[in-house]
Formats: sequence, structure tokens, C-alpha cells
Amino acid sequence: MDILDLTHPLTAGMPVYPGAAPPDLRQVATVARDGWDEKWLGLSSHHGTHIDAPAHMLAGAPTLDQLGAGWFVGPGHVVDVAHRAGGAIALADLEPHRAALEASAFVLFRTGWAERWGRDDYFRDFPVLAADAAAWLGALPLRGVGFDAVSADPVGAGPFANHLALFRAGKILIENLTGLEALVGRRFLFSCLPLAVSGADGSPVRAVALVE
Repeated sequence: MDILDLTHPLTAGMPVYPGAAPPDLRQVATVARDGWDEKWLGLSSHHGTHIDAPAHMLAGAPTLDQLGAGWFVGPGHVVDVAHRAGGAIALADLEPHRAALEASAFVLFRTGWAERWGRDDYFRDFPVLAADAAAWLGALPLRGVGFDAVSADPVGAGPFANHLALFRAGKILIENLTGLEALVGRRFLFSCLPLAVSGADGSPVRAVALVE
């Protein structure tokens, strides 16, 4: 079995959602000085490769810690929509994948935007779901919807229609994935276990795919 890492590393200068505070990652102890090595991790719950709980935007909706650990592990399927740069992911892009998605816990959209990580254009013109495509996914028995881009909605778009449609359907969102091109057309088990934070609206994750 191969284990493919789908996660951007957490670094002090990493890209963050426009307007968000950067992470505060500092060395606070060293073996040479203190006898042990220790880092301070000051992070947003939505830094880097992360997941959003429905509670992120819906009052009273489930937080991550209210979902069992098994919620975050299950069969995944990648839909390649790199051809949709600057446009919407249409329902027609999804319908050929219906059978695979009905047998999956997670759908992951390969937009190609992970290749732009660290560039200003990472935050612009990435494909997002059309309204009817988001509604169609919401009706499927999926647990989560993931993207190799910064958000399920355009940056600064509010009122975050895709987030809300999928949260209302009980899905989690996984954002800022990478390496999805290696999974197109392959069967795999997807894992995005969050930190066990009480009341978590989101969490950075180490997302991986287990491929036979």
C-alpha cells in the first residue's frame, strides 16, 4: 500500500486567506540551550490544509469534535476539473461520476491550483462549484467535499453560498489540498483527521490517501 501526502507544510511564511493573520511558529527551546527541542505553534483553525466543520458558518451545527473519528476516514474519489480554470464546476462535470461518488465518503476536486501555492494568483480565478452542482453533491451520502484551492467559494465573495449549501447538507469541507493529480482514476482511502480541539469550527490536518 502507498500512502500519498496531500498536505501543504505549515511554515511561518505560508500563504493564508487574504486578510487572515499569519501563523506564529517560533522556536522556544533548543537541545543546545535547554536540553530539549520545542516549538510554539500559534495557528488559526483554518491555516494551511484544513477542514471546516458545519459550525464554521452555521450556529448550532456540529463542531469537529462532535463527529466521531471515523467520520474523517473513508473512500475517496477525485474529479479532475483543471479545465474549468476561471469558471464554474458544472453539474455536467459531476454527473458522469455519480456511481463512484455514491460509493464514496469524500469527493476531492483537482483544480490544478495547488501548483500556484505561494503565488499571488493562488487566490484568484480558481474553479468553484456552480449552485446546482453544490446542491447535487449535498444530496449524495458524502461526508466531505475537498479542493486543492483556498476555498469552496471565490475569495471575498460572501455570503459563501457553496460553504452554506454543503454545511446545511451535513458535509465537512477540506481546503488547500495538494497532490490530487496522482489520484485521478484511482481507488483510495482518504484520511483528514483533525486535532481534537473542543468546539472546533475547523482544524489543520495531515491529509493522506492510502492507495492499493
